[in-house]
Amino acid sequence: REKIRARIFFSYTSNQISCGQREVIKYMVQHKMVDVIVTTAGGIEEDLIKCFQPTYMGDFKLKGTDLRKKGINRIGNLLIPNKNYCQFEDWMGPLIDKMHDEQDASHNKWAKAVAQAVESGNGLDDLPERFVWTPSKVIERLGHEINDESSVLYWAAKNKIPVFCPALTDGSVGKIEKLCAFSMIKISPFVSHLVQHSFQCTPYTFIGDMIYFHSYKRKGFILDIAEDIRRINDLAVQCHASGQIIIGGGLVKHHTCNANLMRNGANYSVYINTAQEFDGSDSGASPDEAISWGKIRIDAKPVKVSADATIVWPLIVSQTFAKDVEKWKEETKECVCWPEDNDE
Repeated sequence: REKIRARIFFSYTSNQISCGQREVIKYMVQHKMVDVIVTTAGGIEEDLIKCFQPTYMGDFKLKGTDLRKKGINRIGNLLIPNKNYCQFEDWMGPLIDKMHDEQDASHNKWAKAVAQAVESGNGLDDLPERFVWTPSKVIERLGHEINDESSVLYWAAKNKIPVFCPALTDGSVGKIEKLCAFSMIKISPFVSHLVQHSFQCTPYTFIGDMIYFHSYKRKGFILDIAEDIRRINDLAVQCHASGQIIIGGGLVKHHTCNANLMRNGANYSVYINTAQEFDGSDSGASPDEAISWGKIRIDAKPVKVSADATIVWPLIVSQTFAKDVEKWKEETKECVCWPEDNDE
């Protein structure tokens, strides 16, 4: 029993990666201090983009029109030149093609196995698994491919910590030069016009748009969110206790809480955000509201820290996770969150 511990769900919005929190988050993932990660598409891409080019300090009051003319994008008081997205998309584009190849090869193998089983009359019980890409599988692949120790995703992949992103198609990537290449493909006049004209002044597009244009070049790439929802829910259900640390709100907060609802609530919960409850949003919803839904257990003692996470989270980590790393590693050595975890 002493070798069983709580499974820790760690969620954060993309701005935590865009800013200096990336290094703090990387530290936790590198030392296996969390077990499951939930983030947004920006939390994936910004981590990878920083492996190619830096983000710069700016000011909240810099004029958007001036920045636009200079090809600079602003995230709060941070500045990201268009070239950062260009370099990332040059890396990402061929990888999507490669993943599509692997998916098709697996499907062809599966189809042949089905045909042989039908022809032989042996039934369909022993078929090989039909491989489909999911957001978490894609993210793990990105972590392996980037091969950069400054990356959160690199350490997540290396330490086999699943990263979930149900809104993976809602991210920024690419540049018009790459998109305009699609206009050379035989596609509908509407799409060709869209590629040639709509993005002439746009430094980047969304991953969903990138997949959209990829589908005209080559149909059939599948990104299955259903498999991922089963996976994250099973991780919540299959543990003796669960904890959730949620920085920010919106999708990452609800997705994490909803997974823990499947086990009748998380045993431990910490929220860090500045959202307020008066507007009825899930972002501002209090821990007590989550208890009413069964997302946090009724006997839990949840905490909400109403503060700027970029200030308080490094302080919290310094006095908890990072206070005595070697002692923590020794105490948690060979610990599991569920007995079957040893079989992985």
